[in-house]
Amino acid sequence: MMEKSLNKLATIAAAAVLAAGWTASAGAQTIKIGVNEPLTGPFAASGTYVVNGAKIAADQINAAGGLLGKKLELVIEDNKSNPTEAAAVAEKLITADKVPVIMGAWGSSLTLAVMPKLMEYKVPMLVETSSSGKITTSGNPYVFRTSPPSSLEAAAFKEIFPKLNIKKVDFLVINNDWGRGAAEDFGKMLKEHGVKVGYVETMDQAAQDMSAQLSKIRASDSDTIMVTTAVEQLTLVLKQAAALGIKKRIVTTGGSQNPDQLIEQAGDAANGSYHLTTFAPWVPDATPDPAATKYFLAEWEKRGHKFAGATESFRGYDGIRTVAEAIKKAGKAEPEAITKAFWQVDFTGLNGKIKFNKQGPEGRESGQSRPDVYLIHIENGKVTLPKL
Repeated sequence: MMEKSLNKLATIAAAAVLAAGWTASAGAQTIKIGVNEPLTGPFAASGTYVVNGAKIAADQINAAGGLLGKKLELVIEDNKSNPTEAAAVAEKLITADKVPVIMGAWGSSLTLAVMPKLMEYKVPMLVETSSSGKITTSGNPYVFRTSPPSSLEAAAFKEIFPKLNIKKVDFLVINNDWGRGAAEDFGKMLKEHGVKVGYVETMDQAAQDMSAQLSKIRASDSDTIMVTTAVEQLTLVLKQAAALGIKKRIVTTGGSQNPDQLIEQAGDAANGSYHLTTFAPWVPDATPDPAATKYFLAEWEKRGHKFAGATESFRGYDGIRTVAEAIKKAGKAEPEAITKAFWQVDFTGLNGKIKFNKQGPEGRESGQSRPDVYLIHIENGKVTLPKL
């Protein structure tokens, strides 16, 4: 009992010291936003895309006069695609860099590892990519997510899959919260609507040979394989499926597949695959804010980045714009004020309205926005938006 009391006192003391630090930093010349992303490790390509998108937003905001009369400063840290490291990075950003708000942490396992730190220090985080349902239903009031959870993706797919004539599905997913959550949410929805679910095969995030899982799926009577993983591993899956002569329809979830990168790296093996995405840069005029989309894509190209990264980098761009909106509404760069102000955010991002709805236990709700979801198809080395 005494130990619990001492721990509580230590937490209160730490919070008081941090509050003093944030108050003292109010006189600083910049407003800091922490950025916690995987810049090395298996998810490095994706994390780098997000960071580069974030930089475009920060530069745009600063060119327009900054925030509250100050320049915006991104404090970027590498979580190395590792949950333990992601939690350590969050603590460093909060306690050493004194950031009042964070954006991160790409993967669901990374974000879930960070969430206790948000609770401990009472600092909000904008979640730009992660899709595990647990992120917004576990009772963490410092979490605000702009990416769709797997359940929202599955709900969007519910309107699409009958037109693809899907009868039975096998799953091949990365063995973490993101992949397992996707298999659970999509599997539940499909079963409820008369689709049979067969194998649910997993692959470690560092795995490069998925031939055993794919051989097992090849022998099944499914017509579709649903795959959830990052673009680097997905490239290998497509190549290995083609090498094994698998002709089943492949549909990916998670919105993190970078179709143009797949075309470049997987070649013909990418043809025929379908991908659920949350941004359609191939048709700017069909996006919710065509002018903003065109500005972002022009700036992305101007900086020498490959177009393929646009399907993920927009997450960083919209993420920082969302945080900036919350800071403006808060009127000060302090965690408590920003947390409250997130509930007032309401603007159109590159993939739809960004406005947070409450999810989770009453009194401890997290915020969840509802982005648009698109199904794209790769045909003859090109991305198409099929009319279904």
